[in-house]
Amino acid sequence: MEQKKGANNNNKIKAVIFDIGGVLQLGNPSFEHPNVHSYIAKKLGINLDQYFDSIDTPYAKSIEKKISEKKALKIMARNLKTNPSELRELYFKAYRKYYTLNKKLLEFAFRIRKRGYKIAILSDQWYLSKKALASKNLYNGFDEIIISCDVGLRKPNPEVYRLILRKLKLKSKEIIFVDNQKWNITPAKKLGMKTILFKNNKQAIQEISKLLK
Repeated sequence: MEQKKGANNNNKIKAVIFDIGGVLQLGNPSFEHPNVHSYIAKKLGINLDQYFDSIDTPYAKSIEKKISEKKALKIMARNLKTNPSELRELYFKAYRKYYTLNKKLLEFAFRIRKRGYKIAILSDQWYLSKKALASKNLYNGFDEIIISCDVGLRKPNPEVYRLILRKLKLKSKEIIFVDNQKWNITPAKKLGMKTILFKNNKQAIQEISKLLK
């Protein structure tokens, strides 16, 4: 009797890990085109250099859970000469404007889960982007979700990749990791994961499907 293809047979791959920003949530990360940061800078009437100088330290610290959401917003709002509640609303408007849930890739993820593979998320987010782009109701059904501002680790720190391996209880060779940034792919590859640099849905789905055969 022919066995059904899937993660429980001889296939070494047992899980696929996805990034959120630029993968499960499609947006325009380029600083050369309108995006979340340029939108907020424009709304506040300042140039991008001023904006990044104003948010740089608290924004980076909040991605790694080194300061609280309240403190990060307070510092950023003070530097940007606005108030925390207005700044919070600006960010949520910007995330809604420049990101769209990648339904096609999400549907593909759940299809392979039905075949017996685990699916997981590994993403760098600060507190507000997590609420806007990584709320639990969007990704119900994923086996593991690790967000940097929850665990205090971010890519490309190898420890965050090791953390999700422990959570999934799998070896690196049993994983496919999908991300849209080369510098996040590198440590995953060094650990032994199969990696895919996301460019578009067609390319990513084809490459994942090939590795799962």
